[in-house]
Amino acid sequence: MEAIWSMDPKDIDDEKYSAFYKYIAHAYDDPLDRLHFRADAPLEIKALFYIPSFHMEKHGMGRMDPGVSLYSRKVLIEAKSPDILPEWLRFIKGAVDSEDLPLSISREKAQDSMIVSKLRKVLTRKIINHLTKMARKDPDKYKGEFYKEYAFFLKEGVCQDFDFQDQLSKLLYFETSKTMNGELNSFDEYVARCKPEQKEIYYLCAPSRDLALNSPYLEAFEKAGREVIFVYTAIDDFTMANLEKYEGRSIVSAEKSNIDLGIDGDEKSDKEGDEKNEHGKEADDQKKLTGVEAEELCSWFHKTLDQKVASCKVTNRLDSSPAIVTDNESGAMRRMMRMVDTQEGGLDALPLAKQHVLINPKHPIILGLQSIREKEPTLAKVCAEQVFDNCLVAAGLLDDGRTMLPRLNDILLCVVKGANKDEK
Repeated sequence: MEAIWSMDPKDIDDEKYSAFYKYIAHAYDDPLDRLHFRADAPLEIKALFYIPSFHMEKHGMGRMDPGVSLYSRKVLIEAKSPDILPEWLRFIKGAVDSEDLPLSISREKAQDSMIVSKLRKVLTRKIINHLTKMARKDPDKYKGEFYKEYAFFLKEGVCQDFDFQDQLSKLLYFETSKTMNGELNSFDEYVARCKPEQKEIYYLCAPSRDLALNSPYLEAFEKAGREVIFVYTAIDDFTMANLEKYEGRSIVSAEKSNIDLGIDGDEKSDKEGDEKNEHGKEADDQKKLTGVEAEELCSWFHKTLDQKVASCKVTNRLDSSPAIVTDNESGAMRRMMRMVDTQEGGLDALPLAKQHVLINPKHPIILGLQSIREKEPTLAKVCAEQVFDNCLVAAGLLDDGRTMLPRLNDILLCVVKGANKDEK
């Protein structure tokens, strides 16, 4: 097969490009895209790269081997070299030729060669620039074809390749709470819609868009008119945690407790609630715990679930949900860690840390819990445990929901008995 990477791109037609790709990639289809370039500085380089139309890792075929071979003056130095591109670019197929590499260089020396290290950075930057150009000039192809197939590798690069983390972050796309289902936006598009006073980028990890839209963690952001990025997998969550910032804005999980959304503080609201209750002006449909009641209930909740709860406080960030846990480990990350741990045979090696609970002082369940905790302590304890487990479910932290079944049956029995008493 002719070394077409060393030829002038003007002298090669699509048919010859396609034939060479099928030869080196052992493929039967045409590539999604290609990059053929020549450079004289800082190194003499002739390179031809292909992006396949699909990759096999997602089909459970195992981790792919590197796909780029290294040459010097058309002499093969190393086939499928692991040193010429970072591991996250292992899906790239092609050939690289550099006359700056001595023909006598061995594969072992190539691994430690300063020239190879410099070549690696130049080639990585060139590929990222090519993808950036595709995203800008042909967004449909980038998002609909490339990103759909290779987003995982870009996120892997963000987590591994800190030299190019900023450039790679601009190539990431997400759904948000204000986009349509399937509509992907970049960080730049998200930031452009932010209110001037918003200094953070918010994200929420959930198994699906529907669950994200119905998450109790989203309630406060909708109330404040803040847009939230939706991510759906453990690698997404890990990527956000690794990025930490984008263009000077902190990237913050919606599950954190110390988020300032401009909603009235809890202390002020509690005092107002006390004043209204003292003067009898609180409407029935706006009932809420007084400051004293909230403090008593939080103390009781913490004491009752001492082995599971690190703290319990009142919050105004909730509307339709009775409680949430915050500042917890990510549910997606926990599932990934548990999967790895299970493969290693350690099923019980990941105990759940004590959680920080925030309760909604206006919710009927919380109001009811306050009213029965002294009159019916056994039932109140069962309800508190269920409220807590519901919080874990919402956060994706409950490893096995079957543990709740006996308690749920007890609660249903109480409901049925109560209904029968009302009929009599």
